[in-house]
Amino acid sequence: MWTVHGDGHRIAPGEVVGPQERLAWLPTVGIGMQHVVAMFGATFLVPLITGFPPSTTLLFSGLGTMLFLLLTAGQVPSYLGSSFAFLAPIAAAQSQHGPAGALGGVVMAGVGLAAVGLVVQLVGHGWVARLMPPVVTGTIVALIGLNLAPAAWGNVEQAPVTALATLVAILLCTVLFRGLLGRLSILLGVLLGYAVALLRGEVDTSAVAEARWLGLPPLMAPEFHLGVVGLFLPVVLVLVAENIGHVKSVAQMTGDSADALDHLLGRTLLSDGLATTLAGAGGGSGTTTYAENIGVMAATRVYSTAAYWVAALTAVALAFLPKFGALIQTVPAGVLGGAATVLYGMIGVLGVRIWVEHRVDFGNPINLATAAVALVVGIANYTWSAGALTFEGIALGTAAALLVHHGMHAVNRLTRAVETGPSAGAEAAARAGRLDDRTTHPKGHHS
Repeated sequence: MWTVHGDGHRIAPGEVVGPQERLAWLPTVGIGMQHVVAMFGATFLVPLITGFPPSTTLLFSGLGTMLFLLLTAGQVPSYLGSSFAFLAPIAAAQSQHGPAGALGGVVMAGVGLAAVGLVVQLVGHGWVARLMPPVVTGTIVALIGLNLAPAAWGNVEQAPVTALATLVAILLCTVLFRGLLGRLSILLGVLLGYAVALLRGEVDTSAVAEARWLGLPPLMAPEFHLGVVGLFLPVVLVLVAENIGHVKSVAQMTGDSADALDHLLGRTLLSDGLATTLAGAGGGSGTTTYAENIGVMAATRVYSTAAYWVAALTAVALAFLPKFGALIQTVPAGVLGGAATVLYGMIGVLGVRIWVEHRVDFGNPINLATAAVALVVGIANYTWSAGALTFEGIALGTAAALLVHHGMHAVNRLTRAVETGPSAGAEAAARAGRLDDRTTHPKGHHS
Protein backbone atom coordinates (compact mmCIF):
# COMPACT_ATOMS: atom_id res chain seq x y z
CA MET A 1 0.00 0.00 0.00
CA TRP A 2 1.27 3.51 0.83
CA THR A 3 4.05 4.69 3.11
CA VAL A 4 3.42 7.80 5.21
CA HIS A 5 5.35 10.84 4.00
CA GLY A 6 7.33 12.48 6.80
CA ASP A 7 5.14 13.13 9.82
CA GLY A 8 2.01 12.78 7.68
CA HIS A 9 1.04 16.44 8.02
CA ARG A 10 3.73 18.69 6.56
CA ILE A 11 5.51 18.77 3.20
CA ALA A 12 8.96 20.33 3.37
CA PRO A 13 9.90 22.95 0.74
CA GLY A 14 11.05 21.29 -2.47
CA GLU A 15 9.51 17.92 -1.53
CA VAL A 16 6.52 16.16 -3.04
CA VAL A 17 4.32 13.33 -1.80
CA GLY A 18 4.93 10.54 -4.31
CA PRO A 19 2.28 8.27 -5.89
CA GLN A 20 2.99 5.43 -3.45
CA GLU A 21 3.15 7.70 -0.40
CA ARG A 22 0.37 9.41 1.51
CA LEU A 23 -0.21 11.97 4.21
CA ALA A 24 -2.23 11.14 7.34
CA TRP A 25 -5.75 10.04 6.44
CA LEU A 26 -7.49 13.30 7.39
CA PRO A 27 -5.46 15.52 5.01
CA THR A 28 -5.56 12.72 2.41
CA VAL A 29 -9.37 12.77 2.52
CA GLY A 30 -9.29 16.56 2.21
CA ILE A 31 -7.12 16.38 -0.91
CA GLY A 32 -9.35 13.63 -2.28
CA MET A 33 -12.33 16.00 -1.91
CA GLN A 34 -10.40 18.62 -3.88
CA HIS A 35 -10.03 16.08 -6.68
CA VAL A 36 -13.80 15.44 -6.58
CA VAL A 37 -14.52 19.15 -6.94
CA ALA A 38 -11.92 19.53 -9.69
CA MET A 39 -13.35 16.74 -11.82
CA PHE A 40 -16.97 17.51 -11.11
CA GLY A 41 -17.61 20.40 -13.49
CA ALA A 42 -16.56 18.51 -16.60
CA THR A 43 -17.86 15.12 -15.47
CA PHE A 44 -21.44 16.30 -14.94
CA LEU A 45 -21.54 18.61 -17.98
CA VAL A 46 -20.92 15.75 -20.42
CA PRO A 47 -23.99 13.69 -19.40
CA LEU A 48 -26.12 16.85 -19.29
CA ILE A 49 -25.15 17.68 -22.86
CA THR A 50 -25.55 14.09 -24.13
CA GLY A 51 -28.68 13.29 -22.10
CA PHE A 52 -27.11 10.37 -20.23
CA PRO A 53 -27.98 10.07 -16.50
CA PRO A 54 -25.40 12.05 -14.45
CA SER A 55 -25.48 9.57 -11.57
CA THR A 56 -24.64 6.70 -13.94
CA THR A 57 -21.74 8.68 -15.36
CA LEU A 58 -20.48 9.40 -11.84
CA LEU A 59 -20.69 5.70 -10.98
CA PHE A 60 -18.57 4.60 -13.93
CA SER A 61 -16.21 7.52 -13.48
CA GLY A 62 -15.44 6.28 -9.96
CA LEU A 63 -15.28 2.61 -10.97
CA GLY A 64 -13.10 3.44 -13.98
CA THR A 65 -10.66 5.35 -11.78
CA MET A 66 -10.43 2.38 -9.40
CA LEU A 67 -9.76 0.05 -12.32
CA PHE A 68 -7.08 2.44 -13.63
CA LEU A 69 -5.34 2.62 -10.24
CA LEU A 70 -5.39 -1.17 -9.88
CA LEU A 71 -4.04 -1.93 -13.37
CA THR A 72 -1.27 0.66 -13.07
CA ALA A 73 -0.34 -0.73 -9.63
CA GLY A 74 -0.86 2.65 -8.00
CA GLN A 75 2.09 4.20 -9.86
CA VAL A 76 0.18 6.72 -12.01
CA PRO A 77 -2.01 9.21 -10.09
CA SER A 78 -4.91 10.08 -12.40
CA TYR A 79 -8.67 10.51 -12.29
CA LEU A 80 -10.82 9.18 -15.13
CA GLY A 81 -13.73 11.50 -15.88
CA SER A 82 -16.07 12.08 -18.80
CA SER A 83 -14.30 12.93 -22.05
CA PHE A 84 -15.49 15.86 -24.17
CA ALA A 85 -14.11 14.05 -27.22
CA PHE A 86 -17.22 11.83 -27.12
CA LEU A 87 -19.75 14.69 -27.36
CA ALA A 88 -19.94 15.00 -31.15
CA PRO A 89 -20.00 11.25 -31.99
CA ILE A 90 -22.55 10.56 -29.25
CA ALA A 91 -24.83 13.30 -30.58
CA ALA A 92 -24.52 11.98 -34.14
CA ALA A 93 -25.08 8.36 -33.07
CA GLN A 94 -28.10 9.31 -30.96
CA SER A 95 -29.74 11.05 -33.90
CA GLN A 96 -29.44 7.82 -35.90
CA HIS A 97 -29.85 5.02 -33.36
CA GLY A 98 -30.89 6.56 -30.02
CA PRO A 99 -29.03 6.46 -26.69
CA ALA A 100 -28.41 2.69 -26.80
CA GLY A 101 -26.77 2.99 -30.21
CA ALA A 102 -24.54 5.78 -28.91
CA LEU A 103 -23.51 3.58 -25.97
CA GLY A 104 -22.55 0.88 -28.46
CA GLY A 105 -20.20 3.39 -30.06
CA VAL A 106 -18.68 4.21 -26.66
CA VAL A 107 -18.02 0.50 -26.11
CA MET A 108 -16.38 0.20 -29.54
CA ALA A 109 -14.14 3.18 -28.78
CA GLY A 110 -13.20 1.62 -25.44
CA VAL A 111 -12.29 -1.68 -27.07
CA GLY A 112 -10.23 0.17 -29.69
CA LEU A 113 -8.35 2.15 -27.04
CA ALA A 114 -7.69 -1.01 -25.02
CA ALA A 115 -6.33 -2.70 -28.16
CA VAL A 116 -3.97 0.24 -28.73
CA GLY A 117 -2.86 -0.14 -25.11
CA LEU A 118 -1.99 -3.79 -25.66
CA VAL A 119 0.03 -2.94 -28.77
CA VAL A 120 1.89 -0.16 -26.93
CA GLN A 121 2.62 -2.53 -24.07
CA LEU A 122 4.14 -5.03 -26.53
CA VAL A 123 6.05 -2.78 -28.95
CA GLY A 124 6.29 0.64 -27.28
CA HIS A 125 4.67 3.98 -28.17
CA GLY A 126 7.09 5.34 -30.78
CA TRP A 127 4.75 4.38 -33.61
CA VAL A 128 2.02 6.60 -32.13
CA ALA A 129 4.20 9.70 -32.55
CA ARG A 130 5.03 8.65 -36.11
CA LEU A 131 1.37 8.08 -36.98
CA MET A 132 0.17 11.25 -35.28
CA PRO A 133 2.82 13.97 -35.21
CA PRO A 134 1.83 17.24 -33.47
CA VAL A 135 0.42 18.83 -36.63
CA VAL A 136 -2.02 15.91 -36.98
CA THR A 137 -2.89 15.62 -33.28
CA GLY A 138 -3.45 19.36 -32.94
CA THR A 139 -5.65 19.41 -36.03
CA ILE A 140 -7.84 16.54 -34.78
CA VAL A 141 -8.32 18.14 -31.36
CA ALA A 142 -9.08 21.54 -32.92
CA LEU A 143 -11.66 20.23 -35.37
CA ILE A 144 -13.49 18.32 -32.59
CA GLY A 145 -14.04 21.54 -30.65
CA LEU A 146 -14.93 23.65 -33.69
CA ASN A 147 -17.29 20.99 -35.08
CA LEU A 148 -19.29 21.24 -31.83
CA ALA A 149 -19.85 25.00 -32.13
CA PRO A 150 -23.37 24.78 -33.64
CA ALA A 151 -24.48 22.61 -30.71
CA ALA A 152 -23.50 25.38 -28.29
CA TRP A 153 -25.67 27.86 -30.17
CA GLY A 154 -28.60 25.41 -30.03
CA ASN A 155 -28.60 25.75 -26.24
CA VAL A 156 -27.78 29.47 -26.13
CA GLU A 157 -30.72 30.50 -28.32
CA GLN A 158 -33.17 28.86 -25.88
CA ALA A 159 -32.21 31.29 -23.08
CA PRO A 160 -29.69 33.86 -24.34
CA VAL A 161 -29.75 36.05 -21.21
CA THR A 162 -28.94 33.14 -18.90
CA ALA A 163 -26.32 31.86 -21.35
CA LEU A 164 -24.63 35.27 -21.44
CA ALA A 165 -24.70 35.50 -17.63
CA THR A 166 -23.09 32.05 -17.37
CA LEU A 167 -20.45 32.90 -19.96
CA VAL A 168 -19.55 36.19 -18.24
CA ALA A 169 -19.43 34.45 -14.84
CA ILE A 170 -17.00 31.82 -16.15
CA LEU A 171 -14.74 34.45 -17.69
CA LEU A 172 -14.75 36.60 -14.55
CA CYS A 173 -13.97 33.60 -12.30
CA THR A 174 -11.06 32.76 -14.57
CA VAL A 175 -9.41 36.16 -14.12
CA LEU A 176 -10.49 36.94 -10.54
CA PHE A 177 -9.36 33.75 -8.82
CA ARG A 178 -6.03 31.97 -8.57
CA GLY A 179 -5.06 28.42 -7.65
CA LEU A 180 -7.84 25.85 -7.21
CA LEU A 181 -10.67 28.40 -7.51
CA GLY A 182 -9.25 29.61 -10.80
CA ARG A 183 -9.22 26.04 -12.11
CA LEU A 184 -12.87 25.67 -11.05
CA SER A 185 -14.05 28.60 -13.17
CA ILE A 186 -16.38 26.40 -15.25
CA LEU A 187 -18.04 24.92 -12.15
CA LEU A 188 -18.31 28.30 -10.40
CA GLY A 189 -19.68 29.92 -13.55
CA VAL A 190 -22.30 27.19 -13.92
CA LEU A 191 -23.38 27.68 -10.30
CA LEU A 192 -23.74 31.44 -10.82
CA GLY A 193 -25.57 30.88 -14.11
CA TYR A 194 -27.87 28.41 -12.34
CA ALA A 195 -28.68 31.11 -9.76
CA VAL A 196 -29.62 33.49 -12.59
CA ALA A 197 -31.80 30.79 -14.16
CA LEU A 198 -33.56 30.28 -10.81
CA LEU A 199 -34.31 34.00 -10.56
CA ARG A 200 -35.67 33.97 -14.12
CA GLY A 201 -37.92 30.96 -13.43
CA GLU A 202 -36.13 28.66 -15.87
CA VAL A 203 -35.48 25.81 -13.42
CA ASP A 204 -37.99 23.02 -12.77
CA THR A 205 -37.17 21.36 -9.42
CA SER A 206 -40.20 19.05 -9.25
CA ALA A 207 -38.07 16.00 -10.17
CA VAL A 208 -35.75 16.72 -7.23
CA ALA A 209 -38.65 16.68 -4.77
CA GLU A 210 -39.91 13.38 -6.19
CA ALA A 211 -36.51 11.62 -6.24
CA ARG A 212 -35.48 9.28 -3.44
CA TRP A 213 -32.46 9.88 -1.24
CA LEU A 214 -30.99 6.42 -1.83
CA GLY A 215 -31.23 4.17 -4.86
CA LEU A 216 -29.39 2.55 -7.75
CA PRO A 217 -28.33 4.73 -10.67
CA PRO A 218 -30.22 3.92 -13.90
CA LEU A 219 -28.39 1.49 -16.18
CA MET A 220 -28.81 0.96 -19.92
CA ALA A 221 -27.53 -1.76 -22.23
CA PRO A 222 -25.78 -0.74 -25.46
CA GLU A 223 -26.87 -1.62 -28.98
CA PHE A 224 -24.30 -2.18 -31.69
CA HIS A 225 -24.61 -0.70 -35.17
CA LEU A 226 -21.83 -0.91 -37.72
CA GLY A 227 -22.72 2.55 -38.99
CA VAL A 228 -21.41 4.33 -35.87
CA VAL A 229 -17.88 2.91 -36.12
CA GLY A 230 -16.71 5.81 -38.27
CA LEU A 231 -18.09 8.32 -35.77
CA PHE A 232 -16.06 7.00 -32.85
CA LEU A 233 -12.73 6.07 -34.48
CA PRO A 234 -11.29 9.61 -34.22
CA VAL A 235 -12.03 9.61 -30.49
CA VAL A 236 -9.60 6.73 -30.02
CA LEU A 237 -6.79 8.75 -31.62
CA VAL A 238 -7.56 11.77 -29.44
CA LEU A 239 -7.69 9.68 -26.26
CA VAL A 240 -4.35 8.05 -27.10
CA ALA A 241 -2.66 11.43 -27.53
CA GLU A 242 -4.39 12.85 -24.44
CA ASN A 243 -3.50 9.89 -22.25
CA ILE A 244 0.17 9.85 -23.26
CA GLY A 245 0.43 13.60 -22.76
CA HIS A 246 -1.06 13.46 -19.28
CA VAL A 247 1.14 10.56 -18.17
CA LYS A 248 4.25 12.41 -19.32
CA SER A 249 3.08 15.53 -17.45
CA VAL A 250 2.62 13.54 -14.24
CA ALA A 251 6.06 11.93 -14.65
CA GLN A 252 7.71 15.32 -15.02
CA MET A 253 5.82 16.86 -12.09
CA THR A 254 6.80 14.12 -9.66
CA GLY A 255 10.44 15.11 -10.09
CA ASP A 256 11.50 12.53 -12.66
CA SER A 257 11.95 13.01 -16.38
CA ALA A 258 8.97 13.08 -18.74
CA ASP A 259 9.92 9.55 -19.85
CA ALA A 260 9.97 8.05 -16.35
CA LEU A 261 6.53 6.42 -16.69
CA ASP A 262 6.82 5.38 -20.35
CA HIS A 263 6.99 1.72 -19.34
CA LEU A 264 3.43 2.10 -18.00
CA LEU A 265 1.90 3.79 -21.07
CA GLY A 266 0.50 0.50 -22.36
CA ARG A 267 -1.20 -0.10 -19.02
CA THR A 268 -2.63 3.41 -18.81
CA LEU A 269 -4.13 3.16 -22.31
CA LEU A 270 -5.45 -0.34 -21.60
CA SER A 271 -6.97 0.84 -18.32
CA ASP A 272 -8.63 3.84 -19.92
CA GLY A 273 -9.97 1.63 -22.71
CA LEU A 274 -11.41 -0.91 -20.28
CA ALA A 275 -12.94 1.88 -18.16
CA THR A 276 -14.59 3.36 -21.26
CA THR A 277 -15.85 -0.07 -22.31
CA LEU A 278 -17.32 -0.64 -18.84
CA ALA A 279 -18.99 2.78 -18.87
CA GLY A 280 -20.53 2.24 -22.30
CA ALA A 281 -21.78 -1.21 -21.29
CA GLY A 282 -23.80 0.27 -18.42
CA GLY A 283 -24.99 3.66 -19.64
CA GLY A 284 -22.10 5.99 -18.77
CA SER A 285 -19.97 8.39 -20.80
CA GLY A 286 -16.55 7.46 -22.18
CA THR A 287 -13.65 8.35 -19.89
CA THR A 288 -10.26 9.99 -20.10
CA THR A 289 -7.50 11.04 -17.72
CA TYR A 290 -8.24 14.53 -16.39
CA ALA A 291 -5.97 17.54 -16.72
CA GLU A 292 -8.05 19.28 -14.02
CA ASN A 293 -6.76 16.85 -11.42
CA ILE A 294 -3.19 17.24 -12.63
CA GLY A 295 -3.66 20.91 -11.75
CA VAL A 296 -4.70 20.00 -8.20
CA MET A 297 -1.53 17.92 -7.83
CA ALA A 298 0.59 20.81 -9.04
CA ALA A 299 -1.03 23.11 -6.47
CA THR A 300 -0.80 20.71 -3.50
CA ARG A 301 2.44 18.84 -4.42
CA VAL A 302 0.58 15.67 -3.38
CA TYR A 303 0.67 12.93 -6.05
CA SER A 304 -0.57 10.18 -3.76
CA THR A 305 -2.87 7.64 -5.40
CA ALA A 306 -4.54 7.29 -1.98
CA ALA A 307 -6.22 10.66 -2.60
CA TYR A 308 -7.53 9.32 -5.92
CA TRP A 309 -9.04 6.31 -4.18
CA VAL A 310 -10.87 8.76 -1.90
CA ALA A 311 -12.12 10.69 -4.94
CA ALA A 312 -13.23 7.52 -6.74
CA LEU A 313 -15.09 6.17 -3.70
CA THR A 314 -16.80 9.54 -3.24
CA ALA A 315 -17.97 9.57 -6.87
CA VAL A 316 -19.43 6.07 -6.50
CA ALA A 317 -21.19 7.07 -3.25
CA LEU A 318 -22.75 10.15 -4.91
CA ALA A 319 -24.04 7.93 -7.72
CA PHE A 320 -26.32 6.17 -5.23
CA LEU A 321 -28.09 9.43 -4.27
CA PRO A 322 -30.92 9.81 -6.84
CA LYS A 323 -31.86 13.21 -5.41
CA PHE A 324 -28.35 14.44 -6.19
CA GLY A 325 -28.58 13.15 -9.77
CA ALA A 326 -32.01 14.76 -10.20
CA LEU A 327 -30.62 18.09 -8.99
CA ILE A 328 -27.86 18.00 -11.62
CA GLN A 329 -30.43 17.30 -14.34
CA THR A 330 -32.28 20.53 -13.52
CA VAL A 331 -29.46 22.62 -15.04
CA PRO A 332 -31.29 24.48 -17.86
CA ALA A 333 -30.31 24.87 -21.50
CA GLY A 334 -29.15 28.47 -21.13
CA VAL A 335 -26.57 27.54 -18.50
CA LEU A 336 -25.35 24.65 -20.64
CA GLY A 337 -25.09 26.93 -23.66
CA GLY A 338 -22.97 29.47 -21.82
CA ALA A 339 -20.65 26.78 -20.49
CA ALA A 340 -20.49 25.00 -23.85
CA THR A 341 -19.45 28.22 -25.59
CA VAL A 342 -16.32 28.30 -23.45
CA LEU A 343 -15.71 24.55 -23.39
CA TYR A 344 -16.01 23.91 -27.12
CA GLY A 345 -13.85 26.91 -27.89
CA MET A 346 -11.26 25.71 -25.38
CA ILE A 347 -11.16 22.29 -27.03
CA GLY A 348 -10.52 23.96 -30.38
CA VAL A 349 -7.79 26.19 -28.96
CA LEU A 350 -6.17 23.20 -27.22
CA GLY A 351 -5.43 21.91 -30.70
CA VAL A 352 -3.74 25.20 -31.55
CA ARG A 353 -1.82 24.95 -28.27
CA ILE A 354 -0.42 21.58 -29.38
CA TRP A 355 0.89 23.25 -32.54
CA VAL A 356 2.47 26.08 -30.55
CA GLU A 357 4.05 23.89 -27.86
CA HIS A 358 5.62 21.61 -30.48
CA ARG A 359 6.60 24.54 -32.71
CA VAL A 360 4.82 23.17 -35.76
CA ASP A 361 6.25 24.98 -38.79
CA PHE A 362 3.39 26.22 -40.97
CA GLY A 363 5.97 27.61 -43.36
CA ASN A 364 6.15 23.95 -44.43
CA PRO A 365 3.38 23.51 -47.05
CA ILE A 366 2.80 19.91 -45.97
CA ASN A 367 1.91 20.99 -42.43
CA LEU A 368 -0.17 23.87 -43.77
CA ALA A 369 -2.15 21.63 -46.13
CA THR A 370 -2.68 19.00 -43.42
CA ALA A 371 -4.35 21.47 -41.07
CA ALA A 372 -6.15 23.48 -43.76
CA VAL A 373 -7.91 20.60 -45.49
CA ALA A 374 -8.81 18.71 -42.31
CA LEU A 375 -10.21 21.76 -40.51
CA VAL A 376 -12.55 22.69 -43.36
CA VAL A 377 -13.75 19.10 -43.70
CA GLY A 378 -14.40 18.89 -39.96
CA ILE A 379 -15.94 22.32 -39.40
CA ALA A 380 -18.19 22.13 -42.48
CA ASN A 381 -19.22 18.64 -41.30
CA TYR A 382 -18.64 16.84 -44.61
CA THR A 383 -20.56 13.55 -44.73
CA TRP A 384 -19.88 10.37 -46.69
CA SER A 385 -21.82 7.09 -46.61
CA ALA A 386 -20.51 3.70 -47.67
CA GLY A 387 -23.13 1.02 -47.27
CA ALA A 388 -24.08 0.80 -43.59
CA LEU A 389 -21.20 3.06 -42.58
CA THR A 390 -21.63 6.82 -42.30
CA PHE A 391 -18.64 9.10 -41.82
CA GLU A 392 -19.24 12.67 -40.69
CA GLY A 393 -17.10 15.78 -40.20
CA ILE A 394 -14.83 14.69 -37.36
CA ALA A 395 -14.16 11.23 -38.81
CA LEU A 396 -13.54 12.58 -42.31
CA GLY A 397 -11.45 15.46 -40.95
CA THR A 398 -9.31 13.01 -39.00
CA ALA A 399 -8.91 10.81 -42.06
CA ALA A 400 -8.02 13.88 -44.12
CA ALA A 401 -5.34 14.95 -41.63
CA LEU A 402 -3.73 11.51 -41.69
CA LEU A 403 -4.00 10.99 -45.45
CA VAL A 404 -2.85 14.47 -46.45
CA HIS A 405 0.10 14.46 -44.04
CA HIS A 406 1.41 10.98 -44.78
CA GLY A 407 0.45 11.07 -48.46
CA MET A 408 2.26 14.35 -49.12
CA HIS A 409 5.30 13.16 -47.17
CA ALA A 410 5.38 9.94 -49.23
CA VAL A 411 5.31 11.90 -52.50
CA ASN A 412 7.87 14.38 -51.18
CA ARG A 413 10.30 11.58 -50.34
CA LEU A 414 10.35 10.82 -54.07
CA THR A 415 10.43 14.38 -55.40
CA ARG A 416 12.29 16.25 -52.62
CA ALA A 417 10.31 19.32 -53.69
CA VAL A 418 9.68 20.47 -50.10
CA GLU A 419 12.53 20.87 -47.60
CA THR A 420 11.41 19.20 -44.35
CA GLY A 421 14.70 18.51 -42.56
CA PRO A 422 16.45 20.46 -39.81
CA SER A 423 17.58 23.11 -42.28
CA ALA A 424 13.95 23.95 -43.02
CA GLY A 425 13.29 24.42 -39.33
CA ALA A 426 16.36 26.62 -39.00
CA GLU A 427 15.27 28.69 -41.99
CA ALA A 428 11.78 29.13 -40.50
CA ALA A 429 13.30 30.18 -37.18
CA ALA A 430 15.52 32.68 -38.97
CA ARG A 431 12.51 34.11 -40.80
CA ALA A 432 10.63 34.38 -37.49
CA GLY A 433 13.64 36.10 -35.92
CA ARG A 434 13.89 38.62 -38.75
CA LEU A 435 10.17 39.32 -38.50
CA ASP A 436 10.45 39.76 -34.74
CA ASP A 437 13.30 42.23 -35.24
CA ARG A 438 11.20 44.25 -37.65
CA THR A 439 8.17 44.34 -35.33
CA THR A 440 10.03 45.08 -32.10
CA HIS A 441 12.57 47.49 -33.64
CA PRO A 442 10.84 49.24 -36.55
CA LYS A 443 12.96 51.43 -38.78
CA GLY A 444 13.76 54.76 -37.15
CA HIS A 445 12.72 53.56 -33.66
CA HIS A 446 15.60 51.42 -32.41
CA SER A 447 15.96 51.31 -28.66
